[in-house]
Amino acid sequence: MITTTPLLILLVIFFLAVLFFALYKIDDLKKQVQTHLSENREKTSATFSDVLQRLALIDQAQQKMAELSGEVLNLNLLLNDKKTRGAFGEVQLTNIVRNMLPEAHFQLQAELPNHTRVDCLLLLPEPTGHLAIDAKFPLENYRRLVDAPLEQKKPLEQSFIKDMKKHIDDISQKYILPGVTSSGAVLFLPAESIFADIHNYFYDLIDYAQKKSVWITSPTTLMAVLTTAQAVLKNQATKEHVHLIREHLLKLSEDFERFQRRMDQLQRHIEQANEDARDVNISARKITDKFQKIERVEM
Repeated sequence: MITTTPLLILLVIFFLAVLFFALYKIDDLKKQVQTHLSENREKTSATFSDVLQRLALIDQAQQKMAELSGEVLNLNLLLNDKKTRGAFGEVQLTNIVRNMLPEAHFQLQAELPNHTRVDCLLLLPEPTGHLAIDAKFPLENYRRLVDAPLEQKKPLEQSFIKDMKKHIDDISQKYILPGVTSSGAVLFLPAESIFADIHNYFYDLIDYAQKKSVWITSPTTLMAVLTTAQAVLKNQATKEHVHLIREHLLKLSEDFERFQRRMDQLQRHIEQANEDARDVNISARKITDKFQKIERVEM
């Protein structure tokens, strides 16, 4: 008993030390877990807040898409009406022409001698003459053609071609007047897609329009036509001011001749002055020589 008691005491102390150490580690681990939980809670809260913000942005985007869808639907309903489509084409034509040409060189809703009205009449000088531009929007048959299944496209293509040929004939008959307008006229399609499909798939329509002296244009190609009109107007303005340019050139030539005469006179004066300077120099040298001779005689 005397030998085992200290050993038991040591064992008890050792177990107590291990127990305290374990409790200390558990407490430290508990603190670390709490710290990690707090950090995760903050991160989760931040993530949740970010998700809420993104959901709000998505909601706003959905509202804008709904508004845009409503606007597209309204535009679609607007274009379903034939008169409204015509007005839409006229407005687009007007905006393009006004952005490209001065007001003095075109007339909107111009009345021709045959009592017809054209959407726009370009007032160009000869030999081009006044060029008529009329907006056409054959949307109904084109939409049926695009939406139809493949086996039903053939008759719809014929309907679209017939519709376009009628527009071409109307423009050719109404707006090409010998001695009044240009020898051709322009059909303006306010839709690039229709214009592109005509040039890609309906070659006969292009040939038919050319035979009728009608040029089919879209917003983009119409701007190219108007750019050419700008060049024609600029060339005409240059021709009108040629006499002024000639007058200024003649005056400039007279001024240059006068300048040349005065330069010649100045050159002659300079040459005479040089000659006089040489004579004066000779006289001075002679006088100097005589003074030198007088000085030598006295000596």
